[in-house]
Amino acid sequence: MKFSDYTLYEQQMLRKVKLWEIRQQKTPNLLERTSKTVSTNINKLIPEKVHKTITATVKGMFQTTLFGMNYIPQNDPLVGASLAESDAKAEELLSLYKKIAAAEGAGTGAGGILLGLADFPILIGIKLKFLFELAHAYGYSTKDYRERLFILYVFQIAFSSPAKKPALLDTIKNWHEIASGFPHSDAYMNQVDWQQLQQEYRDTIDFRKMLQLVPGIGAVVGAWANFGLLEELGVAGMNSFRLRRLEDKARLEAEGKDEQ
Repeated sequence: MKFSDYTLYEQQMLRKVKLWEIRQQKTPNLLERTSKTVSTNINKLIPEKVHKTITATVKGMFQTTLFGMNYIPQNDPLVGASLAESDAKAEELLSLYKKIAAAEGAGTGAGGILLGLADFPILIGIKLKFLFELAHAYGYSTKDYRERLFILYVFQIAFSSPAKKPALLDTIKNWHEIASGFPHSDAYMNQVDWQQLQQEYRDTIDFRKMLQLVPGIGAVVGAWANFGLLEELGVAGMNSFRLRRLEDKARLEAEGKDEQ
């Protein structure tokens, strides 16, 4: 499909998505490599039993969220909406969920260490609820478990180390072909590397969230950290769904030409 076949707005978003793709494939800089090394060394000091407990907890949270009906939006997907209309809805959702996350971070941050630790699972729930809503804004129904699995990859590309992002981006770019090979059940979820997911996520947010536990500044840091983390997720989510919409348009256009 030619660049000129897209609307003016789609052309602008295509450029934006391409820049985002380049950022996902960049080589980790010195600071990022050093940070990852420190996190890896710290993880080596944590007993394997603790890692397994955290992994089981995170796995349970994601599976409950991804396969529970409570997170599926009541509103129907915006099928047939233009990309500009979907983006407008997405911006509206992001603004709302950043405020929700900031308020939650401020509340738990002001409550000391125990409430600060409780913030981790609560924040994951807020993020996933946002992604469910985002999928519907771009016309994809989360009643299909494969769309919920796509959400999991979006979550990962937002909160993984630079070394992991290129492979995740490749999955997102080729989602139509990949998802078409999935079984019509949730059996594929058994193949997800849950320990890698939780470790990458924890390493990415650790510094900001640990500051939240510091007495006296927890509320401010909690609000700041959660607001920023939702912003990062919003950027990854919107660009991932834009990429799918643009890829779907090109694919359908090509299929239409083949039928003629």
